[in-house]
Amino acid sequence: MAVAPPNQKQDRLKAHFTDHAPAQHNKRWDDLWSAGDFLPWDRGYVNPALIDTLNERKDLLPSPQKEGGERARALVPGCGKGYDIALFAAHGYDSYGLEVSENAVKAAEEYLKDPGEGPLEGEYKVGDAKVGRGTMKCLLGDFFEDDWLEGTGGAGEGFDVIYDNTFLCALHPSIRPQWARRMAQLLAPGGTLVCLEFPTYKPPKSGGPPFSLPPTVHEELLKRPGEDIEYDEEGKVRSTDRTESDKALVRIAHWKPKRTHEVAIINGEVTDWVSVWRHK
Repeated sequence: MAVAPPNQKQDRLKAHFTDHAPAQHNKRWDDLWSAGDFLPWDRGYVNPALIDTLNERKDLLPSPQKEGGERARALVPGCGKGYDIALFAAHGYDSYGLEVSENAVKAAEEYLKDPGEGPLEGEYKVGDAKVGRGTMKCLLGDFFEDDWLEGTGGAGEGFDVIYDNTFLCALHPSIRPQWARRMAQLLAPGGTLVCLEFPTYKPPKSGGPPFSLPPTVHEELLKRPGEDIEYDEEGKVRSTDRTESDKALVRIAHWKPKRTHEVAIINGEVTDWVSVWRHK
């Protein structure tokens, strides 16, 4: 069977949401998971950029083992089948995924019953035998609501690690300020937000999902979480000199990964970026 090129898949995904208000998008995502025959965001394995981050940039992340002996908690909103959940658990974190689609949760629960050693390169093997494997759990809920937090042991001080990969780019731009406010709320005081910035190469006017997500989007959203950001006549986010609020998340690292999913490699060049953020 012929496989559609990335631009055709993105056009088809965009068409699925066209003429549907953002309030209806949760149902539209669930419809795709229910049908199960068109899940273009599912690559079958973790983004290699995250594998490399956890292996090579551990200094940027909280330790999976806290001083009191309890495990640190990782959150993956929009986790899909749960590849990232399994990876964080292998590194010792109690790992929680969140999906707004009941059918996505069912798919993740089935996958996490036995994810094996990892479909790409044995990435689910436990890295530190003393720390061991953490919890693997996918929850049903709306990222912007609180009811699902009970399934993670409660809100507590927040999550020690939050990973965003194709979650922000799936949200309608009108919801972006809410995303930033919520990230600041859910991230623990000493926690780390890791963002895989994709797609950086799409013209903003091409719409989505996935919506264009160059680094400027994160920069402007997280300097004043919850506040609107500015766009120019082409739909590009304007870089401003606004001062950071007391709730800001500040970028502590930013790099182009050595490898990523094939969809983000254009003419042989990686177009994704990884950004790492902490509370001000």
